Amino acid sequence: MLYPIKVVDIELSQPVPTFDGLEKYMGLQGLVRLHGVPLGYVKAPVSLGRCTAATLSKLILEQHSWAIISQLLKNGLASPQRSGDLKLEDLINLPPVEYVGEWPLVTVAVCTRDRPDDMRLCLEAISKLDYPHLDILVVDNAPTSDSTEKVVQHYTNARYVCEPRPGLDWARNRAILEARGEVIAYTDDDVIVDSGWVKALARVFAQNPDVMAVTGLVVPYELEMEPQVLFEMYGGFGRGFQRKWRRVDKGSKMPWGLLGTGQFGAGANMAYRRCVFDDIGYFDPAMDVGTVTNGGGDLEMYFRVLKEGHTLVYEPNAIVRHRHRQDYAKLRTQIANNGIGLYSYFTCGIHRYPDEQFNFLFLSVYWLAWWHIRRLLISFVHPLRFPRDLILAELRGFFQNFGRYRTARRRAKEIEASFSASPQPSTLREIQNWQVNVPPRQPRVAVLTVELSQPLPDMTDAACYSEVRLFATWHQSPMGSVHIHNTYQPISQDRLIEAIANSLGLEILQARFNLSKDLCWTLISNLLAQKLSGEPRQSLPEQLPTEVSISIVISTCDRPQSLHRCLTHLVAQTAHRSPQILVVDNNPKSGLTAPIVKQFPNVFLLHEPRRGISYARNRGILASTGEIIITLDDDITVSETWLENLLAPFARHEVMAVTGNILPLELETPAQRWFELYGTLGRGFERFEANGDRFEACLYRSVPTWDFGSCTNAAFRTLLFNQPQIGLMEEHLGRGTPAGSGDDLYLFYKILKAGYTIVYQPTACVWHQHSRDMSTLRRQIFNDGKGHVAYQLSTLIQDGDLRVLARLLVGLPLQHFYRIYFHLRGWKYHPLWMTLLEIAGNLVGSLYFSYSHCRVLLIGRSKSLVLPSQDILSTTPVLSEEAVNQNAKIQVSR
Repeated sequence: MLYPIKVVDIELSQPVPTFDGLEKYMGLQGLVRLHGVPLGYVKAPVSLGRCTAATLSKLILEQHSWAIISQLLKNGLASPQRSGDLKLEDLINLPPVEYVGEWPLVTVAVCTRDRPDDMRLCLEAISKLDYPHLDILVVDNAPTSDSTEKVVQHYTNARYVCEPRPGLDWARNRAILEARGEVIAYTDDDVIVDSGWVKALARVFAQNPDVMAVTGLVVPYELEMEPQVLFEMYGGFGRGFQRKWRRVDKGSKMPWGLLGTGQFGAGANMAYRRCVFDDIGYFDPAMDVGTVTNGGGDLEMYFRVLKEGHTLVYEPNAIVRHRHRQDYAKLRTQIANNGIGLYSYFTCGIHRYPDEQFNFLFLSVYWLAWWHIRRLLISFVHPLRFPRDLILAELRGFFQNFGRYRTARRRAKEIEASFSASPQPSTLREIQNWQVNVPPRQPRVAVLTVELSQPLPDMTDAACYSEVRLFATWHQSPMGSVHIHNTYQPISQDRLIEAIANSLGLEILQARFNLSKDLCWTLISNLLAQKLSGEPRQSLPEQLPTEVSISIVISTCDRPQSLHRCLTHLVAQTAHRSPQILVVDNNPKSGLTAPIVKQFPNVFLLHEPRRGISYARNRGILASTGEIIITLDDDITVSETWLENLLAPFARHEVMAVTGNILPLELETPAQRWFELYGTLGRGFERFEANGDRFEACLYRSVPTWDFGSCTNAAFRTLLFNQPQIGLMEEHLGRGTPAGSGDDLYLFYKILKAGYTIVYQPTACVWHQHSRDMSTLRRQIFNDGKGHVAYQLSTLIQDGDLRVLARLLVGLPLQHFYRIYFHLRGWKYHPLWMTLLEIAGNLVGSLYFSYSHCRVLLIGRSKSLVLPSQDILSTTPVLSEEAVNQNAKIQVSR
């Protein structure tokens, strides 16, 4: 289950706020904007019902520093001031330059059918548009009642038109006939437009006479329901935050990579010059919603604009917010329709443009293999956060599209004949005559120079050339070159500035401020940090606030001397904290642990009679009161700074688990030395981290969760154990069970699968007392062999992760083969019997895995934390001191 995500706007020209009251949300997704210009998303987890300004500021700087710098540079280059007169501080606070030319009249066309409530919300937003010349048109498509017309009557600045022919493209064509504006901006009734939406679209048309179509950015209005989160995970409607220019010379074949026109945007946010329809024809009424093709009308029109030699621009500054489907069944239908519509568009292109048939066929096969079949196969190999039935729904759309376009064409002609009295699109050309045979022009490349210390002009001379090689200078000193594919069109100042800033941004800043590249980057980053948080970047240390409560769970089983040493060093920590320390005795009948714990007044003793370290750890987790739970073993010794180093990564709210380094306390005996040589518990001295992306990136091999170490030295946010997809530790795995080990690996696996972040923090080191005698070492290696197989089988059976088969049938045998080979060559310094003993453990691992499962069914599982679903991500279990003392007296029932 996916929990809701809070959708917000974050304007960087204002102080970054702290967001409270987020108890029901899994995370926060902020649209980062600078003076209204969108730069990207920042995604942060919610902890304890809030997402702080410090966390957001740090994530924004880490993820979007270059986007901010690039936008500031564009603002500076477009400024009417001479660029050389600008100071660094002025650049930080400089807003974009406003367009001062003449604005065209824009008709906003909303096509709707029987959704009056949606229409009311849509018109409320449209009525607040910041634009001087606006014509609002509502096209009601084959309505079954007058409810939409009554809604429109409440808005005096909106016109109502009824289009009786059913089908979205019929409504779009009616809007062309009824429009008064030079530009027609289309949107849907389930969209909330941004106040600057039309102005961003119109600016592109006003500054670039060759542009005939503009699409914009579509962001989610809300992510309150699981289907909405899934749709955004599927890809949503957004197409990125970089402006894109596309044009193909008329008569040329389209590059096959451009045939997938869904990359340019969606029909909920597109605009055209009205005159372009006189040249290329109107929307195809056989396409899109209301026909058996169920979509593709916008994609087909984008293709036609490019094929006929016109310019199409994707403008991310033109923002609308789409309200995704809240019902899972409707989401599945929508995704299936996407598949039908896409391949119906491919069929339409093959039918209309014979010279593009091969490219369309190639793209169809490629998309079927890469997008559908590849994702489907991966879903069988290992779990995905995106459900398989939605992948299958879209794949079914591919097979359902066959013959649909021909059927839709036939029905469109029948509808046209039956509604002959209605206004007809006069320029809707016959399908067979749409192919254009114009010989392509020969490429010509212009070589031009611009001086960046002077205001940049529009490059009208570039219209004689297909490409421009532009050399930029700073006070006559060359800085670099930019290549622009303008396809025989002039280059506006905006496009020129964008190309220069994206390609030469850092070089320009170096020249302007006479700094080295590293110093320039550091100076700009610190100024940005100061702008966002009021402090320089380096003054935002990675340190967990002291008020965050901590619980430390130590599992022990009849090792009183080791436990005494562990507790002695633990209470001597220099951290200014008072953690709750819980010792879980996994063999209380022996009576060896209680006398040791009594020597430490602030340490609580819990009893867990069921043997197994996972049972013991779960017992401690259930009794913990801290917001962060640390798991330790009794045979470790902590360093003085261990606690703060282990907790430091939790200052980032997206971090949910941290593991530390494990070093040998002594290497006195051969058993200790051989264990350290064979496979040490430590994972090196380089910090690293991973999240759900790494989980899904491992396509053909198991997720290497062993890279993070073990729960011998690990910390977790308590809320993790409240998650249904994670829960407590698996009690059929771990030391003390027939499986031998693997409980910590499976916990790491579930954390990554859920999409959370794990950090390996090598500075949080502990010293481990390796086993001194050979018999214990042999047992440990054999158990590790069993436990690795048991862990892999757990992911296979409980999660359906088929990557396990590659690990068990290929990866492990090869690993052992190379170990034996290296040993025979004299490249290994441990005995061969250690490898053979691990192989023996691997071979019997499946048997002990089954035995361990039966044992858990017999003696019972620990009860999971039970919390209301809306509090799952914000609440931790709290027990009073008396309750913990009472728990110490309770024996867990069998």
